[in-house]
Amino acid sequence: QVQLVESGGGLVQAGGSLRLSCAASGRIFSDYVIGWFRQGPGKEREFVGLIRWSIGMTIYADAVKGRFTISRDNAKNTVSLQMNSLNPEDTAVYYCAAGRGAGPIGNEYDYWGQGTLVTVSS
Repeated sequence: QVQLVESGGGLVQAGGSLRLSCAASGRIFSDYVIGWFRQGPGKEREFVGLIRWSIGMTIYADAVKGRFTISRDNAKNTVSLQMNSLNPEDTAVYYCAAGRGAGPIGNEYDYWGQGTLVTVSS
């Protein structure tokens, strides 16, 4: 069993930055992937990016590539999502999720956090 808790959401102006954290507890296997997803108002959930826990390899959605960075702190069992150059289209509830060998598809993840709201004002 894995528990995930996101934090760091809030209100930011367009062009600003925000850093989200995902604290994981429980049994984290080396083949776990931590993914970030978001769901904007009236939109379907979409993939943001992921990090492979053991090797730190990251993959990003085209919409955030070059603006968002995912990193991990193995000692603290925490994954961060650094978001720069935010625009109103980034407004969404952001979720972190964990799954063994998962990819960019939400159904591949077994555990989800409760989400944290990011609002970008124009």
